[in-house]
Amino acid sequence: MSEATTPNPDTPVVAGTAVAGTSIVEGEATAKRKPMPAWMKSKKIQPIISLVLLIAVWWAVTSAGLINSLYLPGPKAVWDAFIEANSCRPASAGSSRIVCGEQQYFLWQHLVVSLERIGIGMALGIVVGVLVGFILAEISWLNRIILPYINFIRALPPLGYIGLLIVWFGIGDTTKIWLLFLAAFPPIVLATVDGINGVNRDRVNSALSLGASRPKAFLFVVFPSALPSIMNGIRLAVGFAWTTVVAAELNNGIPGIGALAYLSGTELNTPLTIACIFVIGIAALLLDWLILGITHLVTPWVGKE
Repeated sequence: MSEATTPNPDTPVVAGTAVAGTSIVEGEATAKRKPMPAWMKSKKIQPIISLVLLIAVWWAVTSAGLINSLYLPGPKAVWDAFIEANSCRPASAGSSRIVCGEQQYFLWQHLVVSLERIGIGMALGIVVGVLVGFILAEISWLNRIILPYINFIRALPPLGYIGLLIVWFGIGDTTKIWLLFLAAFPPIVLATVDGINGVNRDRVNSALSLGASRPKAFLFVVFPSALPSIMNGIRLAVGFAWTTVVAAELNNGIPGIGALAYLSGTELNTPLTIACIFVIGIAALLLDWLILGITHLVTPWVGKE
């Protein structure tokens, strides 16, 4: 019986020549196939390419008139609305009265006020949530009593209790901050409880056996071990709070980016509504990247153990 021959590595393979296990057609296809340019393989370039393609398709659809501009304005109209919301202009053609921004505020001012509200709500949620989480993790009977109510609050949509908060606190910023706090508080508590329950007890016992006091064991063993879970909870809480901003600003929310998006929609100012949506989305991504950066900074050991 004849043995299968293998090609000599020193012998050049010509396109169209059959090689062991490869047909002539496959050989020609391999020879003609061009490798993907290196810049297209870059992980940083690929999202930019997808964004450019998305804008190109958006522009083509709106330019061809396939969708009414009231429902989907073109990229230029959205960009013009964004620029107009951040600049001053005459109130009407030939008018000497100058109007700045939208709803008497620039768009960036709306965004800053929304970020201030979320910052206050998140700060309260982090302080109270981490403290309550530590208490519930250490006192098991209190955990069994309180944790179901925290899960109940977590499951409620913000619009479910915003009316009650308005009755209690009015339509000012206090209601909005409470709403954002209640959106951020439950995930932080749950993440803190899970983080502490997941601490390796052998580490704690080792620290105690070496002479560390319980406060020192908590500060240098328990807290660092639970910190990655706490940071993940904070990241989720920021996302929940940011998605709640529109509901928080539905009533007397000006200035506020969520209120501006809502009011521009009711006025059929679709370009400004889409511009606000883009600003809200980009701000959310930047907040998420910020939280990830802080997480990597305060927990550099994660993934290296």
